[in-house]
Amino acid sequence: MYSIKVNNITKSYSEKVALNNVDFEAKEGMIHGLLGPNGAGKTTLIRCINRIIVPDSGEILLNGKPIQQEDVFSIGYMPEERGLYKKMKVGEQIVFFAQLKGLKYNEAVIRAKKLLKEFGIDSWWSKKVEDLSKGMAQKIQFINTIIHEPKVLILDEPFSGFDPINANLIKEKILDYKKRGALIILSTHDMNSVESICDEFTLINNSSRILTGKVNEVRRKYAIGRFQLEFSGQNDSFLSELNGVCHFENQTKPGDSNTRLSIRLNDDVNPRDFITMANEKVEIYEFSKTLPSMNEIFIRAVGGETL
Repeated sequence: MYSIKVNNITKSYSEKVALNNVDFEAKEGMIHGLLGPNGAGKTTLIRCINRIIVPDSGEILLNGKPIQQEDVFSIGYMPEERGLYKKMKVGEQIVFFAQLKGLKYNEAVIRAKKLLKEFGIDSWWSKKVEDLSKGMAQKIQFINTIIHEPKVLILDEPFSGFDPINANLIKEKILDYKKRGALIILSTHDMNSVESICDEFTLINNSSRILTGKVNEVRRKYAIGRFQLEFSGQNDSFLSELNGVCHFENQTKPGDSNTRLSIRLNDDVNPRDFITMANEKVEIYEFSKTLPSMNEIFIRAVGGETL
């Protein structure tokens, strides 16, 4: 089983600490989101994993062994700062990067043409990179990343610059690699992508890991006290009584006589006691636990709010 384990990685630049004893583990067949605000240390960590830079202390293990330079041939790395040669033609560019990853020329050409066809851009073979739009160039960058069919994919902001249709195309390709058993580390600011495709995540802030775990488990933990309440009818005192036991996060009118509230119960309020109180005042149609979005969790965790 492929795995990457980051053990207590520390990296400083002069007096600036970029990473402070960061650790996490990613495994094959899983997509591990690497999250954090700008300047948190995500890109530095990714560069350490790819052996572009060397950490000051700690270790990075690939399948239980310290990662070596030759291991980069099993890694597909898509950096946030795209690196394409503008004067080269698309076809020769892809073939060139494939050869750098160890493919023979003929095999590289076959794979390049196949991938361009899969992406619906086989007519681009002879176009120069400088003539491509940003989104088109992004596709070529992604193809360069997967041309050698790596066991490990490390993607830094892979959806940046794409319109929704092409972002979904890239997402489907990433999910396909997951099905094949690839190990995928995905750094992104797109919290919707984290919810839809990531199995686990690690959140870094101010150079340190502050939260890690399975996406659904963490969302359930942050859901404590959060409910959707839909009811009909109310007397004058009902909403004021609610103010004493919960916080309103959202209020809508799904029907002429119905009210739907997103609420967060106070810590000392038992949900069963709340239902008993509400039943005495109104007719309840729904009372269900709601999960916070990853965007909410990101903001709360970075802001220092605890579970």
